[in-house]
Amino acid sequence: MVAIATAGLLLAAIVLKSESGRSEGADPNRNNKPAASHDPLTSLELTPGQLSSIKIQPIGSYLFPVQKDTVGSISFADDLSVPVFPSYQGKIIKALVQLGDQVQKEQPLYTIESPDLIQAESTLIGAAATLQLTTKELARVKELNGPNGVSERELEQAISDQQTAEGALKAARDAVRVFGKTDGEIDQMIASRRIDPALVVRSSITGQITSFNAPVGLLAQPGSPPAPYTVTNVAVKWMLADVVESDIALLRAGEPVAVTVLAYPQRIFQGKISKIYASVDPNTHRATVRSEIADSKNELRPGMLANFVIRVEKPVKATAVPSNAVVREPDGTMTAWVTSDRHRFSQRIIKTGLRSDDQVQILDGLRQGELVVSDGAVFLSNMLAAPPSE
Repeated sequence: MVAIATAGLLLAAIVLKSESGRSEGADPNRNNKPAASHDPLTSLELTPGQLSSIKIQPIGSYLFPVQKDTVGSISFADDLSVPVFPSYQGKIIKALVQLGDQVQKEQPLYTIESPDLIQAESTLIGAAATLQLTTKELARVKELNGPNGVSERELEQAISDQQTAEGALKAARDAVRVFGKTDGEIDQMIASRRIDPALVVRSSITGQITSFNAPVGLLAQPGSPPAPYTVTNVAVKWMLADVVESDIALLRAGEPVAVTVLAYPQRIFQGKISKIYASVDPNTHRATVRSEIADSKNELRPGMLANFVIRVEKPVKATAVPSNAVVREPDGTMTAWVTSDRHRFSQRIIKTGLRSDDQVQILDGLRQGELVVSDGAVFLSNMLAAPPSE
């Protein structure tokens, strides 16, 4: 029995060697020609036990997004950030909010001691006193007006003085009102004859305090940086990414972008390109692309590292297989295994393209409707590479 088995193995070896020699003789230049992608490289026939280790499915199609990936960072939106300067020069008396606080429009941020406000309030109190005096004088003159009293000229002068005082008080009230004082506060100053030197500076927008430079005693001046406070609308963030100059022509303002950050690995923040900067860095040959991202919960922080996916063209519908169906061979070629009867499998060289959601675009080598090993292709390639058992 051993002798018969040994003879059989020798005979099989001779037949295989003979077939190999005929194949090489038929095409002596075969090794110098690239194999066509639709021609099988080799074949395997699997046992029922081996078949249980793989999955087979028909080749279909998939809608591949055409996009570019790059890395950038998060920042506040500069055009939604408002530096809050005082309207008049003065020393800061009190800071009412802190860095990072949320504030509403018209909410007080800080107060300053303004010489201009003190002067305006002093004028107000003086104008109120003058009006009170001229009003009393007019009442007295009216009582004495008559044949045996004051003349008509004196009466007219008293009326003129009272009207002038009324106008002066109105102007003084308007001047103080410019500093942000309410009518109630103005009435209180007139009644108490005391000035209020604190000029309240309010926020012009609703947002978050993103910059603080308001220590007590600092001399704040209109338009002289740094601003005591900066308020930013944080519901929108900027995302700045650097793209290689060869991709600039593919990008358009308004195109959608998807962004992920390390802090929220399972989240995708959606936005759109708002600006493509005009210059290219001569050292890196990259251009900056700015995107606006909605962040209503204020989860993104300036300085966060972000991964950007920018769609550059319409999606492409193409032949596709699962990524597990594709095997990268040691020489760098891509292969896949196909079958027509679910028992015998042929290996083919393929060309791949886009990848998305565990799908790989097939440019050449496979056709839709063919049966492909969708899971376990590496197992078949390893079987092929394994040395024969003795």
